[in-house]
Amino acid sequence: MQVLSIETLQEDPKAPVSMRSVFSHCALTGNLNLQKNIIPPGKRIPLSEISDHGENVYSIITNGSIVTETTGETHRISEGETIFISAGHEHIAYNDGNEDCEILCVHI
Repeated sequence: MQVLSIETLQEDPKAPVSMRSVFSHCALTGNLNLQKNIIPPGKRIPLSEISDHGENVYSIITNGSIVTETTGETHRISEGETIFISAGHEHIAYNDGNEDCEILCVHI
């Protein structure tokens, strides 16, 4: 077993949003990546254009809220709520609130 503190994980100090990879694992079935993302008020991910990951993304909002847009749909996702984005599905998320939005994301 491995126990990690999210606060001790490295992040890019130049990035306008905090993205810390908690762990990654490559097995015969594919990749698994767990991230903690912090999106400050007024920021979005991805930073420009639209994202379309090659893997499924399961996320839970642990603080604040974000607005997410996917192929013509717009949803507000708030603390305690989850979202699933299938592989290859174009999407963006932005924080239009006044507090940081914290998200745990699992990419599979």
